[in-house]
Amino acid sequence: MTSATTTGRIEATVGLDRALLMYSQMVQIRAFEDKVNDLYKRAIMPGLAHLYSGEEAVAVGVCQALHRADYITSTHRGHGHCLAKGATPDLMFAELLGKEAGYCRGRGGSMHIADPDTGNLGANAIVGGSAGIATGAAFSAKALGNGRVAVCFFGEGALGQGLLYEVMNLAALWSLPVVYVCENNLYGEYTHYKETTAGDILGRPAAFGIRAEEVDGQDVQSVYAAASELVARARTGGGPAFLLCETYRYHGHHVGDINRAYYRPKEEERAWAANRDPIARHGNWLCARGLATPASLEEIRTRVLLEIETAAQFALDAPYPDVSEVDEDVYAL
Repeated sequence: MTSATTTGRIEATVGLDRALLMYSQMVQIRAFEDKVNDLYKRAIMPGLAHLYSGEEAVAVGVCQALHRADYITSTHRGHGHCLAKGATPDLMFAELLGKEAGYCRGRGGSMHIADPDTGNLGANAIVGGSAGIATGAAFSAKALGNGRVAVCFFGEGALGQGLLYEVMNLAALWSLPVVYVCENNLYGEYTHYKETTAGDILGRPAAFGIRAEEVDGQDVQSVYAAASELVARARTGGGPAFLLCETYRYHGHHVGDINRAYYRPKEEERAWAANRDPIARHGNWLCARGLATPASLEEIRTRVLLEIETAAQFALDAPYPDVSEVDEDVYAL
């Protein structure tokens, strides 16, 4: 976990503008997911979505350490990654609702949003499926010498996928500029990770000679500090790294997973939300140092909520693709 020395470095370098931006981004992600859940419950959004609520500090802390041209790959629980990397809520809502204005013209839906303009190479519904994409992007960055870094987000469930180990092996051999970010939210669907994951998680990348670190994924400043160091190291030829973020999803595996009592206790859910909420923790930190007040933070929340409502309405009003386009952008191998 982050040391007192690291915490001091954060306070010295994060800056007021970035600290407030991180707060705003986390609020935006939470509000976006709340609206997604609302649209699903009102039978407006087709299909399922996997909400990122509770994990906001990971996406924001990591993406704040990146340049716009840097790459990310995402997961089935990827809305937070997309927003943190620069996607706009209006086009994301449009994608979720299958509208032409969406990032993938309504073809991708919740689990396949991509935004190349911000370096987002796409979410992936296959567990661990984007690991090869991120590593390939890092390979291209090194070959082209463009100084870009790739970040691969994945949940702890991907630790059971062989692809992850194949690409980490290559990344280590070729010293690729890639950072593997493992979001351990404790549960792979409906099973605690300790029932499925043997041994020491950090020992796995370490076996390839990859630098591996662990951080409190509910503390956006700790995530930012660790990610900044690993990204800068990768950018300057230091090779791949692995960042384990301990975090927690507030909702079920997906929006239809409502009663979770059979696989995790309600007391656990309440404790994480009450004691380790990333938004509340960062807000308290800002206020304690005189960088914000409860009133100024409320102004941010009010502004963000209006933005989300406006974005959702844009998507609701947007047209669907014309039926004549049904075979466009569809490929088979």
